[in-house]
Amino acid sequence: MVTEKDIWAYLEEVSDPEIPVLTVVDLGVIRTVSLTDELCTIVITPTYSGCPAMKVIEEDIITLLKEKGIQNTKVELTLFPAWTTDWLTENGKNKLREYGIAPPENEVDKSVLFAEPTVVPCPLCKSRNTRMISQFGSTACKAHHQCNDCLEPFDYFKCLK
Repeated sequence: MVTEKDIWAYLEEVSDPEIPVLTVVDLGVIRTVSLTDELCTIVITPTYSGCPAMKVIEEDIITLLKEKGIQNTKVELTLFPAWTTDWLTENGKNKLREYGIAPPENEVDKSVLFAEPTVVPCPLCKSRNTRMISQFGSTACKAHHQCNDCLEPFDYFKCLK
């Protein structure tokens, strides 16, 4: 008999299509898992309301669970509460660093108010001497930065609260 704990473990196999080093569990988009005799229901929250990856994630979840023998799965999307980078797991933050993406620094960018930019450490050489190149990176949830010491460009996973 499959349990909710088993389902959570299976979901660790579903990668985020935009940042494949992360699973949907690492990303924190899985809100709840419920299991009855007839139906497995997974509730997901997008990282932002227009996230194009959510349909792919839904399809990947259903496909994986079918492969695991769970034939009747429903994936529901919820926008409340809104996703926050606080939902990223520590394991997910470490995976981002290892992949070359700086994880969120647990602070909202207040540079607009105080003219002090958020310090984003380089995920490659760990230097804090970095600068933002563009507020928009390869996806809407990332900004593009460059290290002033090793000169490598890198993405920064924006902090959303």
